[in-house]
Amino acid sequence: MAKTTGIFATLLASTTAALLMTATAHAGTIVSGVLQVGSDQTYPPYDYIDSDHKPAGFDVEFMTAIAKAAGLEVKFLDTRFENLIIGVGGDKFDVIASTLYVKPARAQQIDFIPYMKTGVSIAVSANAAKKPVNPEDLCGLKVSSIKSAAWIANLQEVSKTTCAAKGAGAIDVREFPTSPEATQAVLSGGVSAQMEDSAVLKQAVTATGGKIVISSTSTLYPVVVGLGVKKGNADVGKTIVDAFNKIKASGEYDSLLAKYNVSVAT
Repeated sequence: MAKTTGIFATLLASTTAALLMTATAHAGTIVSGVLQVGSDQTYPPYDYIDSDHKPAGFDVEFMTAIAKAAGLEVKFLDTRFENLIIGVGGDKFDVIASTLYVKPARAQQIDFIPYMKTGVSIAVSANAAKKPVNPEDLCGLKVSSIKSAAWIANLQEVSKTTCAAKGAGAIDVREFPTSPEATQAVLSGGVSAQMEDSAVLKQAVTATGGKIVISSTSTLYPVVVGLGVKKGNADVGKTIVDAFNKIKASGEYDSLLAKYNVSVAT
């Protein structure tokens, strides 16, 4: 874990430094005066459409505050998770704000600006006979996940090593376009468990009236979450970093972290 943390610290420090050193004074947004944000709005409590048919959640509140601090309007573009990096690279929007886990492979495609820390949990049907606590307990089971999630690689590694050594059968990961669809697969019996961000699963427990339960007992694979900017887009990067510093100084950032029970990115 210490080695991984060191890699992230070096990666994040170098990315932020590059953005600040090469940026010019203007915002650099695709549409002048507007910060366009790509997010998968099927992902409560971070990104979703509320009862008034408006974007809501942690990422929405955070980016609204960032845009205001930068003197920009904000526009949210609902984009499925697996298309977010492609979208920002193709100038479909200025920044990704969609609980995107910082991973070295992704950092080769986009520039990250870290803004919080979270982790994942495992959920099963409330009446399931087997309630896995750790990833190693998922050997031989079908497990649902949102498509292209960072933890899929972790599960594949557990499957190739621990599961193979035990002769317990591989972890059969089934990917779905949205997290609610992955939850529905648990409810329908199509899979035995779901792996998902801890806060998202907590929301799913409430939304299903307790028909699914979180079976893991601690946060798994804790990781830093970052905003994603097109590789080399230093103008937008500097605009966001400067605005981020302003909402940190005002206390607005700390209030949001407390409201959604997530941690500062360290």
